[in-house]
Amino acid sequence: MTRDTRYDILFEPVQIGPVTAKNRFYSVPHASGMGDYYPQANAEFRGAKAAGGWGTVCVEETEIHPTTDILPYIMPRLMEDSDIAYHQNIVEKIKQHDALAAIELAHNGLNAANMISREVPIGPSGNIFNEYYPVQSRTMSKSDIRDLLRWQRNAAIRAKQAGYDVVYIYAAHGMGMPQHFLSRRHNRRTDEYGGSFENRARLMKEMIEVTKEAIGDTCAVAVRFGIEELLGPDGISAKEDGRDLIEYLGELPDLWDVNLSDWSNDSISSRFSSEGHQTEYISEVKQLTSKPVVGVGRFTSPDSMVSMVKKGIVDFIGAARPSIADPYLPNKINEDRLDEIRECIGCNICVSGDITHTTVRCTQNPTVGEEWRKGWHPEQIQSKKSDSSVLVVGSGPTGLEASYQLAKRGYEVTLAEASTELGGRVEREAKLPGLSEWIRVKDYRELLLKQMPNVNIYMDSPLSADDVLDFGFNHVLLATGAKWRQDGIGRSHYKPVPGSEQDNVYTPDDVMSGIALNGHEAKAPVVIFDDDHYYMGSVIAEKLANEGRKITLVTPAALVAQWTENTMEQHRIQARLMELGVELVTQHCLDEIKGNQATISCITTGKTSQWDCSALVMVTSREAQDQLYQALMARENEFSDVGIQSVEQAGDGEAPSTIAAAVYAGHRYARQLEEERPEIPYKRERIILSSSS
Repeated sequence: MTRDTRYDILFEPVQIGPVTAKNRFYSVPHASGMGDYYPQANAEFRGAKAAGGWGTVCVEETEIHPTTDILPYIMPRLMEDSDIAYHQNIVEKIKQHDALAAIELAHNGLNAANMISREVPIGPSGNIFNEYYPVQSRTMSKSDIRDLLRWQRNAAIRAKQAGYDVVYIYAAHGMGMPQHFLSRRHNRRTDEYGGSFENRARLMKEMIEVTKEAIGDTCAVAVRFGIEELLGPDGISAKEDGRDLIEYLGELPDLWDVNLSDWSNDSISSRFSSEGHQTEYISEVKQLTSKPVVGVGRFTSPDSMVSMVKKGIVDFIGAARPSIADPYLPNKINEDRLDEIRECIGCNICVSGDITHTTVRCTQNPTVGEEWRKGWHPEQIQSKKSDSSVLVVGSGPTGLEASYQLAKRGYEVTLAEASTELGGRVEREAKLPGLSEWIRVKDYRELLLKQMPNVNIYMDSPLSADDVLDFGFNHVLLATGAKWRQDGIGRSHYKPVPGSEQDNVYTPDDVMSGIALNGHEAKAPVVIFDDDHYYMGSVIAEKLANEGRKITLVTPAALVAQWTENTMEQHRIQARLMELGVELVTQHCLDEIKGNQATISCITTGKTSQWDCSALVMVTSREAQDQLYQALMARENEFSDVGIQSVEQAGDGEAPSTIAAAVYAGHRYARQLEEERPEIPYKRERIILSSSS
């Protein structure tokens, strides 16, 4: 199969100093949550991208000295020679597929709390910057700066010994030391490293120079630079210091990797951005340097990628999240399999892995992070073990993923959906404000399922236990989903909230189904009780506020949608609700609903207050819809008579969770069907202590 010639430009080789990338697909450095805790898993994770056609595959930021310890965030290290072997393993996996291997050497400066190393943080000036730890940095002396340059040089030499082709200087996301020196917010020095632009840029220049001197004969030297901080005159701006830096140092490195700072701007979720959102800030970089430029923007469309290159904005299509969602994206474009691309939905569940100090996960790609642990290939799955037939009940994210993967294995699959639409919760939630791209979870799987001859889909087909028993399928998966509770049971309440049975109490399901809330006249007050703390309470508030309702959002948490701090959305969510006039009442719990009044109380003082509400929406917890499963299991003694070998439930119908968890549950079921299931379901990486000293 040959690719569409329109995309030939994406597969052109590009010179980067002394090395050549085989194409323009560039997997930029990003955290994996694996670091040197899980070396085999990280190597397979990076290797999968190279196998999928990415011409350059970068490892995440790598700590070069104990003074840049950012634990509990899990990163690799290249502080001493004993670290080289770890990186050689990653490089080997990447180079097996003719890709360039790149490493982002990093010193996080005043952003490093050094909680494990217990070293004193250092920066251009003594400052408080670390967001969560009560520590300040000390002002670096000239000797400290010489040490930093030596650490960079030595780490670069080790990177070369490990086999890396591209070695970075990190000055992005508000975390890299050269960016701190360039910043007028952080740099208050009065010596030759502070004050004027040239002085503030001096450290960047010297770090590039020592790196090129050490390894530039065989390795390309790259700079990752946060060209715009979106902080106005207080920050680095693409029109001022950012532009000035590229003009000043444009020809010194071999490649410029430019993006927005901080990370929440660089990896902004799809709720608040669209594909290519960084383009306006990086569009002039190539006019200022002859060196190749990498840009990111959550690109999933090949046409958008081609446009970026043809317009002369970038030489390489950089990607973090799209390369997680589909490690085989380049190969699919090359082989004209565009329908098979798993497009990133921009939900930032991948980001939550790093922020919660766990391994990376993805809503679209349930195999990510499992390449080594479970041996899950992102594109390949083992063949069926028998000619058994499978009935999948429910077409939400679990049912769709399970059906698709079972069909790929070769099983005869029947998918039964009670409603008239495939997609389950994804179909409903994608209609909420800002979540439209989430429909890709459904669209990708539906499109492929409908092309498979061994899949039968039945809509508008609610099933009873009698129906399932009568059909005589060999295996049954119940992916029946969950519904939001109306009674208020959740984190704060273990029994129903008094008054929750009233007819003016609603759930998100009611709102999504278009039920008119009580007192639907404009400005009639609505109280939303959000004890879920993820996105749902805020999007329901946004939807109702956009319809003209007077909204009060009450939550026991200290912040609105508090868990979305892990997806880097919380500050934007809160700002949007405030702009819409939503009244936000944090650290308060709902005690009672009586008529058109809600009683809430401060979780700290216990002081109560009453709020008018013509309608109250409970966003507390969901209840698994496992009635069919329970009914079938009550008749387990009949299974063998009708040929049923197994009945299982998975996803929200088993235990409600995220959409990513629902997709993963469906994928796991498909992988495990008729396979041996070990008690420990994955390989573990652990330190083995020798008996000798």
